[in-house]
Amino acid sequence: MVFIGCGSVAIERSSLEISLAFGLIVGLVILSLGRFSGAHINPAVSIAFWRRGDLSNRDTLSHIIGQLCGGVLAGGVLSGAGPTIRNTSWFSLIVIEIGITFLLMASILLIIKRTDKWLPIAVVVGATVAVLAFIFGEYTGASMNPARTFGPNLFSGDAAIIPIYWLTTILGACLAVWLESLIPSKTE
Repeated sequence: MVFIGCGSVAIERSSLEISLAFGLIVGLVILSLGRFSGAHINPAVSIAFWRRGDLSNRDTLSHIIGQLCGGVLAGGVLSGAGPTIRNTSWFSLIVIEIGITFLLMASILLIIKRTDKWLPIAVVVGATVAVLAFIFGEYTGASMNPARTFGPNLFSGDAAIIPIYWLTTILGACLAVWLESLIPSKTE
């Protein structure tokens, strides 16, 4: 995901093409790897699923290590191209990243409540990533994913911003899980 998405930034594609690259690769990863690993390519999502009780401590740690290794590998291969950048105030960055990661996690929770089929899950989550990246990418880079920011920013020399993206994305994803816990299920 980091290699294709940030690679599209590196070759100076349009905002629409970059957004589609991120959305399509997320959808393809879900479709091709979902049945084997749950297609966890986002530490914020993995932590939210751990918070929800769906992942063990060990599985969560394994997912996060793998995600960060993938982000670092892609960031290194791309020589730090396509880092997550801030083109807005700090306050706006925080609000946007919490909000869009909340929306991403909410889309995941909604679709997995409706189906366990990988094609609709891939379409919904990939489309959500693409739309949110297109709308908010110019302001915050529309990270929604700590691994997406970690690798490229580590190699671009802008590592100081990484903790903000970690905190905001994890908070946004966990807020979606918290809100879900407040909504009574139909079986209750």
